[in-house]
Amino acid sequence: MPRRRSDTRRMSRVTVREIREHEVPDVAGVWRRARIDAVPEIEARLGHSFQDDLEHMTRGVLPHYAVWVAELDGRIVAVMTLRGSDLDKLYVEPALQRRGIGSLLLERAKQESPSGLTLCTHQINATARAFYEKNGFRATRFGVSPPPESEPDVEYEWTP
Repeated sequence: MPRRRSDTRRMSRVTVREIREHEVPDVAGVWRRARIDAVPEIEARLGHSFQDDLEHMTRGVLPHYAVWVAELDGRIVAVMTLRGSDLDKLYVEPALQRRGIGSLLLERAKQESPSGLTLCTHQINATARAFYEKNGFRATRFGVSPPPESEPDVEYEWTP
C-alpha cells in the first residue's frame, strides 16, 4: 500500500492588529464560539443569540474599548478588548487554542498597559485560569459576576 502524503498545513504568521469596522460580525462569531466552548452551561442558561452578541459588540464594546484581533491566513481567529488596564475579553477560536495566538494578544495587552492589567473570568473556566496563571497573572479576588450572569468569578492581576 502506498504511503499517503501528510496533509499537514503550515500555520502562516499570525497578525495582531486593531479591528476594522466591517469585521464586527466575524469578531462576534469568534467571541460566541469560544464562550460556548469554554462555559457551555452558562451560555445555555443565558441564551444569547448571535444578534445579541453583535449588538453588544457594536454598542457596548466598540465605543468603549480598544478591540484587537489576531488574523491567520486572512481570517480573524481571536479577539481581545482592552480599556486602560482592564482586559475585558480575550477569546480564541476553540480549534486554534493552545497554539500561541492568545499569548500574542496578551503580549499586545501588556505593551498597551505596561504598568499592569486586571481581568475577570469565571471560576469554572479552568482553561482560561490556567492560561492567565501561566502568563504571570495572580488571582486577587473571588466573587460573583454582576447580573445577568451572576456566576462565581475570579479577578486576576498582572504587574510587571
